[in-house]
Amino acid sequence: MTLRVYNVLGREKQEFVPIEPGRVGMYVCGPTVYDDSHIGHAKTYVNFDVIVRWLRKSGYDVLYVQNITDVGHLLESGEDRILKKAGQLHAKPMQIVETYTRRYFAAMDALGVTRPDISPRASGHVPEQIKMIETLLEKGNAYEVNGSVYFDVTTDPDYGKLSNRRVDDQESGGRVAERGEKRNPEDFALWKRAEPEHILRWESPWGEGFPGWHIECSAMSKKYLGATFDIHGGGVDNMFPHNESEIAQSECANDAIFARYWLLVGSLTVDGVKMSKSLGNFTTVTDVLQRHSPEVVRTFVLSAHYSNPIDFSDDALSAAAKGWERIYNAVRLTRRALNTAPTGGDGNGILAQLEQTKTAFAAAMDDDFNAPIAIAALQELTREVNTLLNSGTSVALDVVKAIDETYTSLAGDVLGILPKGDQVAADSHREDALVEMLINMRAQARANKNWAESDRIRDELAKIGIILEDRADGTVWKAG
Repeated sequence: MTLRVYNVLGREKQEFVPIEPGRVGMYVCGPTVYDDSHIGHAKTYVNFDVIVRWLRKSGYDVLYVQNITDVGHLLESGEDRILKKAGQLHAKPMQIVETYTRRYFAAMDALGVTRPDISPRASGHVPEQIKMIETLLEKGNAYEVNGSVYFDVTTDPDYGKLSNRRVDDQESGGRVAERGEKRNPEDFALWKRAEPEHILRWESPWGEGFPGWHIECSAMSKKYLGATFDIHGGGVDNMFPHNESEIAQSECANDAIFARYWLLVGSLTVDGVKMSKSLGNFTTVTDVLQRHSPEVVRTFVLSAHYSNPIDFSDDALSAAAKGWERIYNAVRLTRRALNTAPTGGDGNGILAQLEQTKTAFAAAMDDDFNAPIAIAALQELTREVNTLLNSGTSVALDVVKAIDETYTSLAGDVLGILPKGDQVAADSHREDALVEMLINMRAQARANKNWAESDRIRDELAKIGIILEDRADGTVWKAG
C-alpha cells in the first residue's frame, strides 16, 4: 500500500512522494529548554518517534532533525524564557539550558523515544540566522529599526497559507513595546536589539542583539536539510505564528518551497484545556513515569491519532494500561512457549492470522500513521494467540517464533510499546516463580484440608488472569 499523509498545507490527504527516492528529510520543532518536559511534550515526540520508526521500517533512509531552542523564545511581556528562569534560580542562562536540555533527553530516553540524528541549538547557529536576515533585508522583505529587524508580512502574498489566516483578518500579536516601531502590527521580529540588562547577546550588522524565535528553525533546517525538504512537524498550537513565519521568511529568502508536507500533532489537554507550563496545569514526564511504565504512556499517547487532541488523566492511563497488559501478557506467554515448544506440532491457522495482522497493521500505518488502528490489529492477534497457547495444543517451535517475531517487529520496533527482550524474560521468570510458590502454598493448604485458604488462593489468582487446573498429576496454570 502507498503511504498517504494528511498535509496540513492544503488540508488534504496526499500520497507521500519524497524529493529524493528512498530518502526523507524531516524537521520537527523541538523544545524550549527552560523547564522540565511535561506529558504534552511526550505526546508530540512519541508521535513523531513512531512516524520516523515507520518510515524507516518502510525502507526510507530518514535524516531526522529536531532543534533545541535555547534563545529567542519570548514571552508576551518581552522577556526571554531562558533569562526569566535564570533570574528565578539565580543561575547563568547557559546553566539553565544545559540542565534542562539534559533532562529533556533523559525524559525522552526513558520513554523510548529514538534520538534525532541532529539536535542543533539556536545559540550555536546565530551566524546562519544573521545571514538569512541579511538576505531578507536585501530582497526588501525585512526592515531595520533602532537595531531590531522585522519581517514585513505585506511583502509575502502567501503569508498565512498554512493556517489560512490572512493579514487583513488578523489581530495584532505584537507586544505593546514593539508596535510603535513596526510598519505593520503583524510583522514579526527576526532580530532584537539587546537592552543593557539583556545577557544573551551577539554582535550583528545592526548592533548587539539576539535572534527572534522563528528565524532559528528556518536557518537550521536549511543548513541540515536544504532550502526545500520533505516533512516539517510540530504541535498544532505552533501553527501560528511560528510555523507560518518559518514558511514566509524561508520562501522569501530562498525563492523555493520550504517544506512539502506539514504534519502537526494535536494538543494534550487536561479537562479539555491544553496542557501548558504557563497555565500551571502540567504534569512532568518524570512524575508520570513514577506511576506508569514508559510502554503504558506510549500506548496512551498512541490510542489517539497523532493529529487529534487527547485528554490526560490517570484514569485514561489506567485504561491504556489494561490494553497494553493484554498485549504484553501474550508476548510473555509466547516467550515462555519458546522454551517448551516442540520442533513439531500444529499452528492451528495462526500463521494466516499473523499475515493478516501484518497486512492490517501496515495498511493502518500507511494511512497517515494511524497508530490506534494498528494497535487494534495487534489486539485482535492477541486474542488468537492467547486462545492457541492456552489451549494445551502442541504448537511448533517455528510457529511460536513467528508469533514472537511479529510482536517484536510491530509492537516493539514500530510502536515501541514492548520492553527490551531481557526485561520480558525477567518479568516472565518472576511471574513463573511467584505463581509456582502460590501453587505450592495452595497444595499445602489442601493437604491440611484448609479448603477455604485453597479456594482463596485460586480465586485471587483468577482475578489477575491466572487460571489453575487441578489434574491427576498435579496443578497446572495458564494466563487467562
